[in-house]
Amino acid sequence: MQEIIKKEIMDQLVDSEVHVEGSESKFTVHVKSDDFVGKSIIEQHKVIYAILNKYIETGEIHALTLKTKPKT
Repeated sequence: MQEIIKKEIMDQLVDSEVHVEGSESKFTVHVKSDDFVGKSIIEQHKVIYAILNKYIETGEIHALTLKTKPKT
């Protein structure tokens, strides 16, 4: 699931840096992206939740901790 999460985010946020930790259905995701410039932390997290929503709805992701920040 770690690689799926990473691929989903990187497909949507081109040139982002993504690191995923965790197992089973509990993950911590670190994302640096130019797409986050000018966005609040809440706005950044909403972007990631929208990308991963299908996995949250199915229960494949149960607990998600996000660490996000602009790349620059």
